[in-house]
Amino acid sequence: MITKNIYQFLVAGLLVCGMAACQGDWDDPMNVPYGNNSITDENIITIAQLKADYPNVFASTDQNAKIERDIKIKGRVTGNDIGSNIYKQFMLQDETGAIIVAVNMSGMHGFLAEGQEIVIDLKDLYIGGYRKQPEIGQPYNGTSIGRMNKELFQKHFKYVGSPDASKIAPIDFDPNMDMEANCGKLVTLKDVSFVPTGGTGTFAPDTTVDKTVSIVGGCVNRALNEYSESKVVIRTSTYAKFAAKKLPYDEVNKRALKCNITGIATRYNNTWQIQIRKESDIEVISN
Repeated sequence: MITKNIYQFLVAGLLVCGMAACQGDWDDPMNVPYGNNSITDENIITIAQLKADYPNVFASTDQNAKIERDIKIKGRVTGNDIGSNIYKQFMLQDETGAIIVAVNMSGMHGFLAEGQEIVIDLKDLYIGGYRKQPEIGQPYNGTSIGRMNKELFQKHFKYVGSPDASKIAPIDFDPNMDMEANCGKLVTLKDVSFVPTGGTGTFAPDTTVDKTVSIVGGCVNRALNEYSESKVVIRTSTYAKFAAKKLPYDEVNKRALKCNITGIATRYNNTWQIQIRKESDIEVISN
């Protein structure tokens, strides 16, 4: 028979052990129960080479191809769902290019932090172009590309070391840079401002209140004063943690404030759609 004092002692011990185990697991990604450590570092190719090997899937809208070769890619996570603006996918980048990895799973930032390097075993996965944006995933609606299930993904990736966000510095955005080579990369748009909304506009508003924008696919496209809207937009999900944040605006002088905006430069056919990862990606540089 367990006395009250012994029971309390056992419960306290279990709580301490549980807390220590959780801390240890997350301090070292190799101890987290994710990924497949049996994946080797053999047959690794660059992301640029991967895209060059499957040019037909990006030449037209919504195509896919099965990767039947024993090849792998290695890169660092540059974007995830930490700000709820990137949904069920993350961005992987190496020194040659970037690609989206689509997984039917939420909360991936918990085990794929920005700067985490991983290897992905590509054999039997699919590569495709959603509106010409390269993605790794599984077939969707016939020839299109969509998300792979989370169990499949767990078998196809391996951690390399610990997260190091200093390894993923963004490049300066240029609207005229080559789309095929640069789509999916982490970029910074410098000295830009949002098209005025009278100081009331937010990143992804309730359109019953804000009539200046439309919600398409659960997202809002905001134009910038410096670029044509047909060329560049800032795309924000209505579920983003900063969706209700007001666009940078000077209430006194009635003008849009200049900003540096960091995000993932995805493409939708021939338009750059910049996806901000989290609120701290927005740096106001004028007041």
